[in-house]
Amino acid sequence: MKRKTLTVLFAIAAAVTLAAQDAPKKAPAKGSILHPEMTVESGSYDKPMASLGAKSPEPWTTTTTAAGVDSKPQPGHPITRVGEIVDFSCYIQLGKHGEKHRSCGQKCVQNGQPIGLLTQDGSLYMLMPEEHDPRRDGGVDAKASGAAHMGHIVSVSGTEASVGGYRAIYVQGLTK
Repeated sequence: MKRKTLTVLFAIAAAVTLAAQDAPKKAPAKGSILHPEMTVESGSYDKPMASLGAKSPEPWTTTTTAAGVDSKPQPGHPITRVGEIVDFSCYIQLGKHGEKHRSCGQKCVQNGQPIGLLTQDGSLYMLMPEEHDPRRDGGVDAKASGAAHMGHIVSVSGTEASVGGYRAIYVQGLTK
């Protein structure tokens, strides 16, 4: 009887241990910034370091409207958001941002990785030049402003658009 009880207890302990090892790791809480210990030293949410983009009453420029299917681009609306400029790829893959990640983020952006805006509530937007034809033809580029403000908190004005859970701000006035 003692041996049977001991065997059952041992089996229960082993099952609990295995279940704990196989439990999925918790994802960060929705609406939170990954690795908040990686701090920003330039700009604040109350006093952004700089402003990017032009405010416009219309969501899309004429070149974007003309490029839309039947001259009708996807829905978008003008917005202004304050957040940290991040290297989109390193933030999603590694959670890196802030001053300690600034030089890596600058290199990534200069070499074609997408630029992101990380807001105080943890929302992440991809930033892109708004003007369709100049963007397509290489006349506008977000790399310079993205690299210059990497790891800084800035204000960004543009057109918000989203598809399938992806969110973007298309920024007017990003020149080469």
